[in-house]
Amino acid sequence: MAGRPRSFDRETALAAAVEQFWRNGYEETSISTLTRAMGITAPSLYAAFGDKDHLFEEASEAYFRRTCEGVEAAAAQPRVHDAISHLLDGTARAHTAPDTPPGCLMLTEPRLTAQRRAVTAQIKDRLDQGVSDGDLPPGTSTAQLASFLVAVMRGMSGSARDGADAEELLAIAANAMAVLPPAP
Repeated sequence: MAGRPRSFDRETALAAAVEQFWRNGYEETSISTLTRAMGITAPSLYAAFGDKDHLFEEASEAYFRRTCEGVEAAAAQPRVHDAISHLLDGTARAHTAPDTPPGCLMLTEPRLTAQRRAVTAQIKDRLDQGVSDGDLPPGTSTAQLASFLVAVMRGMSGSARDGADAEELLAIAANAMAVLPPAP
């Protein structure tokens, strides 16, 4: 016997869940908040997504895929300085976009450590490529530089949550760029 067909669009509901977790964090997002935002009942949520943990996992994966698109677009820039500038400027604009909550779910949610490590690794890989390409001096500590850049991005996220606008975050990005060693 087949169950009743869904009366809602799963992807639309998932996008609403992403926004709630992003806006409020995992701990502060209740099932009633989720069902209200998603436009579904609690039984429908459980049937479609399992429990809150499973919904959060799926929502954070969807968010992470979107975030990685920005990191990958930045990494595709031909020179490492352009790549990092693109990454930081994109971060500033994304954290202050009017159609999304301020800040970054991945950078502020304690449960997403693995995703933060993956982004740090992507940035380190691009910095390593910059050393190989001659855009950064040999001996540049790419691991430390990647950690610094992620710390800057986390700070930008916190500033956006506290009300900073894009102009403020772009200034932070410009100052962070000054730390990058020049090409030899």
